[in-house]
Amino acid sequence: MSDIIKLLPDSVANQIAAGEVIQRPASAVKELLENAIDAGATEVKLILKEAGRTLVQVIDNGKGMSATDARLCWERHATSKIKNADDLFAIRTMGFRGEALASIAAIAQVEMKTRREEDDLGTHILIEASEVKSQDLIHSPVGTSIAMKNLFFNVPVRRNFLKSNPVEFRHIMEEFHRVALAYPHIGLSLFHNDREEYNLKPSALRQRIVALFGVDYNEKLVPLEEATTIATIGGFICKPEYARKTRGEQYFFVNGRFIKSPYLHHAVQIAYKDLLPKETFPTYFIYLEIDPQKVDINIHPTKTEIKFEDERSIYAILKSGTQRSLGRFNISPTIDFEQEAAFSMHILPPTYPVSAPTIKVDAEFNPFEPQRNVKPRQTEMNLAAKSNLSNWEKLYEGFDRQEQPEAKPQPPVEPIELSHSYFQVHNSYIIVQVKGGLMLIDQHGAHERVLFERFLSMLKNHTGVSQQLLFPVTLEYNASDAAFVEEMMVPLHSLGIDIQRKDATVFVVSGVAPYIQETNIKDLLDELLDEFRQSNTLSDKNIPVARTLARKTAIRKGQSLNQEEMEALANDLFACENSSINTSGKPTFYKLGLCDLDKFFI
Repeated sequence: MSDIIKLLPDSVANQIAAGEVIQRPASAVKELLENAIDAGATEVKLILKEAGRTLVQVIDNGKGMSATDARLCWERHATSKIKNADDLFAIRTMGFRGEALASIAAIAQVEMKTRREEDDLGTHILIEASEVKSQDLIHSPVGTSIAMKNLFFNVPVRRNFLKSNPVEFRHIMEEFHRVALAYPHIGLSLFHNDREEYNLKPSALRQRIVALFGVDYNEKLVPLEEATTIATIGGFICKPEYARKTRGEQYFFVNGRFIKSPYLHHAVQIAYKDLLPKETFPTYFIYLEIDPQKVDINIHPTKTEIKFEDERSIYAILKSGTQRSLGRFNISPTIDFEQEAAFSMHILPPTYPVSAPTIKVDAEFNPFEPQRNVKPRQTEMNLAAKSNLSNWEKLYEGFDRQEQPEAKPQPPVEPIELSHSYFQVHNSYIIVQVKGGLMLIDQHGAHERVLFERFLSMLKNHTGVSQQLLFPVTLEYNASDAAFVEEMMVPLHSLGIDIQRKDATVFVVSGVAPYIQETNIKDLLDELLDEFRQSNTLSDKNIPVARTLARKTAIRKGQSLNQEEMEALANDLFACENSSINTSGKPTFYKLGLCDLDKFFI
């Protein structure tokens, strides 16, 4: 029997290694940007085509390479960063393994131009699937330009696993943000399909954060500073009132390297305890400087996970530093927010005149007379420009009902015969007599369910109705959020929201559906944006969009309804496919039989 174990060819070994290092275009962007930083560049340009599928190019003004280095750098495990194992514990550079360029060359067509300042001519190299096609001398500026073309051209199976261009571009943006935040003193620019997304000048950290995420961040940021013999912590945290429903902008950097650490995140979360609204997350940009010998970064191919020699001390320092920063800027609570507002009194000056309280009574009121007929007050509803729920039925009559995919299967609801007399309790619940008892309906939850199923139908059938605004609303987002908004535009149009992209970061809303108030457009889109970030595939995004819109536009508890509105709401609820629960899975109504009522009086 012949031997069966054989050494893999270099081309196959490189493709396997590439699978660990280069998973998508964003992975190549990360490696190329970090190489430019390590080369001492002060200006770096990133150029993309089709979200990196056809082109990822990084141009820097770093020190460049000699002709020999330019050829050798594409070999696996070729590196200038380390010479022995001890060097692993004194690393200050971004890359050190010598795997990135070899992995890129294994699964793409690569062109590199590079020149050192002391050389008259530069080097031009063409590589395809790890094979060097040509190497020539050319005239080129000082620095290096690496263009990676047609990613995974020789591994079509992996190319098929790439997501849509908007999704891949968002991953690239995240890697770009990490490098830009780690090195605010370096100028960075980003071009996608010939459109400039960013042009970041060298600046202080606060200015870099504002340039990346928008001018409104300037008032959100709180400085964080903590110096100990173990580690130095700096950066910015955001005020609790600006917490987001998604994890959003949460960045840890250790010695200039972005890391992911649930352990350190927990320290920050605990520091914000009792300050954050429920189910929200703080935003932070935190930088740790620590002796490299007390950190092990060589535990993951992408080097985003590290180990600390004394992680408990780092946890304690980070927690106390965050708490101190919140307290120093008077953000920590100093009063009891649960206190009843009626008991809060202002202290009056000694000379302030004091008068006896007066009581106003209705002299014509007689408790023994029948109640006078008072016409129920009409209230403005949030679901349309008109004031009652029945108008919705007329406006959207004929919509196909769609089964609720996110809820657990519910037993079919028996046909319910409703009386024509409705009673509202504390402007929050509706009581109606039914056969064999009575029913208590949660008006907000019921309306959520009605709107949710209607919005799903609109998204499916593209039947949203739009009303043009007299004055269009202009909204500005940072480049990362703008990519999300662009992806949201199709479902928004289906819901009757006419939104168009004006330039890289500016959108214009020129029409909205009748159930949206013009003053709520910005808040509504911000909430939709948070929900949209959490959905993974395009087919799943109709549900969170419909759910958020239903929650935002449903009538609120405390809103008075007249008989016609209550009847319309009840009829619409029981016409739903799944009328028993709201969008959060909570009951929309309870039914009490006569036997249940009798138990109260036994």
